[in-house]
Amino acid sequence: MSELAERRCKPCEGGVPPLDLAAASKLKDQVNARWKWSRDGKAIEAAFEFDNYWQTTAFVNAVAWIAHTTDHHPDISFGYKTCTISYWTHAVGGLSENDFICAARIDALLD
Repeated sequence: MSELAERRCKPCEGGVPPLDLAAASKLKDQVNARWKWSRDGKAIEAAFEFDNYWQTTAFVNAVAWIAHTTDHHPDISFGYKTCTISYWTHAVGGLSENDFICAARIDALLD
């Protein structure tokens, strides 16, 4: 597991600015290249493909467990063999370190 994945998410109630592009880019370099910037640059997104519905739902449930244990929740959409995950910190209206920590933990599921 990466060093980033071993960090703990910090509670975020807002009142702080989102990460600037330089700080977000440094963290993005520490996650798998599958994580892309959203169109507006305020989120990171990744698409995943699986062999069947069972694998897809198992992955979604594992991501839900990560969300529950970190208290940081992504937007998830999925179908028969695909899943898309989007992370951004709602309380700050953009990206926080928590988004990249969770992305790194998801990467660890597949490594």
